[in-house]
Amino acid sequence: MYCPRIIDTYLSEWASRSTHKPLLIRGARQVGKSTAVRHLGEQFESYVEINFEKQSSYANLFQTGDLDVKRIVPQLAAMSGKQIVPGKTLLFLDEIQMCPEAIMSLRFFKEDLPELHVVAAGSLLEFALEELPTFGVGRIHSMFIYPMTFDEFLIANGEQLLLEVRNRATSKEPLPQPLHDKLVGLLRTYMLVGGMPEVVGKWAETHDYLACQEIQDDIVLTYEDDFPKYRKKVDPTLLRLTLRSASAQATRKFVYSDVGGGYKTADVKKALELLIKAGLLIPVTHTAANGLPLGSDSDPSFRKMLLLDTGLMLRLLNMTTGDISELTEQILTSEVSDLVNKGPMAEMLAGLELLHYRTPNIRHELFYWQRQAKNALAEVDYITSFRQSVLPIEVKAGIQGGMKSLWILMREKNLTNAVRCSLENFGGFDFDDKEAGGAQRHVEICPLYAISQLDALLQQSMH
Repeated sequence: MYCPRIIDTYLSEWASRSTHKPLLIRGARQVGKSTAVRHLGEQFESYVEINFEKQSSYANLFQTGDLDVKRIVPQLAAMSGKQIVPGKTLLFLDEIQMCPEAIMSLRFFKEDLPELHVVAAGSLLEFALEELPTFGVGRIHSMFIYPMTFDEFLIANGEQLLLEVRNRATSKEPLPQPLHDKLVGLLRTYMLVGGMPEVVGKWAETHDYLACQEIQDDIVLTYEDDFPKYRKKVDPTLLRLTLRSASAQATRKFVYSDVGGGYKTADVKKALELLIKAGLLIPVTHTAANGLPLGSDSDPSFRKMLLLDTGLMLRLLNMTTGDISELTEQILTSEVSDLVNKGPMAEMLAGLELLHYRTPNIRHELFYWQRQAKNALAEVDYITSFRQSVLPIEVKAGIQGGMKSLWILMREKNLTNAVRCSLENFGGFDFDDKEAGGAQRHVEICPLYAISQLDALLQQSMH
């Protein structure tokens, strides 16, 4: 059964345009690229899927030294035994990284067969694109897809009505306690299950953590089986060590020497960059937060790493330390305040959710702030923007304490709005900052289970 995805809306909108570029779906292995395209195919009169990994003979059609798509398309139709009709057929070129010439041909579809809907996807696509002499900039449209969000997880588990009620809640009208508690419980489950579509499907079907863990372990092994394909660039053992170290260091400043194995810092850096390129790690870069764009005063030498999925991070931690039963128990049973303040899970989940609800049409970056002065411990988990202003986001559990870094940043940068992401109910408070001459500041409380609603909550609070 297909679990609806946020990207479906964007794909449908692309398909309905009178003029459309060929579409390249980009993302890590097993995040649901092919499934989303097949679902889109149901909107067309006919659907033709070619998988260059399984059907390698198709690559020969592109390898003649001639990328005339008016020649190639009838030949694809003849080989597949299916008509390919512009305006009526969706042509899906899957695992396209196996045929670089097919990637090169995409730009010619825009010029020579603009009515035909062509979608391509592949694993480790970023590596293939890097090695091409030219790639159709301006003639190909990319969309990025990630593991399933918490909202998608709720829909997959039949909680559409709960989602609708949550989306109506505001700081002035928070959720009734039983509904808040139910969402917190589901968020705990989501932390363990994560958002890999096959795992979410297994959870919805069985509610069996161990069955989910088996699939997660298989996915991790699939990723590690890919590492020898990068061998020309980096030693596969170093990639494995770096990935596991990143899971142990998640949400802390990444320390190269912690990877172990006696590797040089330059080699670890290279491994880290490859894992980022493969979509397995997501960097959170330090920014001075002086203004927008945030990247203009960022410092890439200070970076934290998030894994692409909380469930996979737990499996990697298990492979690293051999026992995560205590962490699993903590996620399922600890007090709400402990769940957020102990360990990196809540902070990582918040970062991934912030990333995943943004438009898939561009590659987004995540930032954090840390005071650079000597012995200064102030750090704010995420920095983003809202209405052309810098917006700090702190991931916290309770109202008492823990806001010192946020106040320091707001005073230093003269910011009036901030967000506390926590497992509290919806809410917010205004603060008369006497230390800054009575400056008015507002902190919106956004529950961790409602990050998709953040912009709406801020808009309401600013009216």
